Amino acid sequence: MRNTLLDFITFLLEKVILFGRSRQGTKKEETNTGANYYDVSCFKRGDLLEVSRTLFVHFGIYLGDNRVAHLMPDILPAISRDKSRIQTVVTNKRLIMGVLAKVASIRVDTVENFAYGASIVINHMDRKFTVKPLSNEEVATRAEKLVGSIAYSLLWNNCEHFVTYCRYDKLVSFQTDKFCETVKMIIRDQRSVLVSVLLGMASMMCLGLGPSTTLPSILIPFSLWMAG
Repeated sequence: MRNTLLDFITFLLEKVILFGRSRQGTKKEETNTGANYYDVSCFKRGDLLEVSRTLFVHFGIYLGDNRVAHLMPDILPAISRDKSRIQTVVTNKRLIMGVLAKVASIRVDTVENFAYGASIVINHMDRKFTVKPLSNEEVATRAEKLVGSIAYSLLWNNCEHFVTYCRYDKLVSFQTDKFCETVKMIIRDQRSVLVSVLLGMASMMCLGLGPSTTLPSILIPFSLWMAG
């Protein structure tokens, strides 16, 4: 049952990410002048690059010579030591399994592989910080020193934390902050209690009475009620 649920979650996430990547591939890139080509002459070593996905924004540090260091969830380094296989572009399945297993690596890819067909924005995050960014050389050097396997957390140690540490000496993720604020809003909205009660009742009717259905049906609405 557990493997079936994991396979379903993996399948669902894979379809979402694949849809996002396919949509990004149809967009006209802001920094390229042709298919699968990016004009890297406008990038400086140590620049913070970001590319928009459907559900999130992905970040990296430009190292020069068409190379970008970025933190990517990837299950393959945890199960294989074949460097030639690991260095290939991270597939959707590798990425999803890396997220679920909380395994990632800071890797170096070409600009094309990093962007995956999306538009690239340069140093857009500078306006969000009150502190001055470190020198571009120090930013790039920090990124290079961190290349390799690393623990991953979708909320507490993701690609945004990596680039903000390298460029601003601060571990920050504005995407995480926004997500947490959204969760708080949902919890504070008492309508979520009613929704959770209805879902709990539906699950008990469909799956029957049992600890796996009854306890969540009681505890989740109660927790939302107390936290609201």
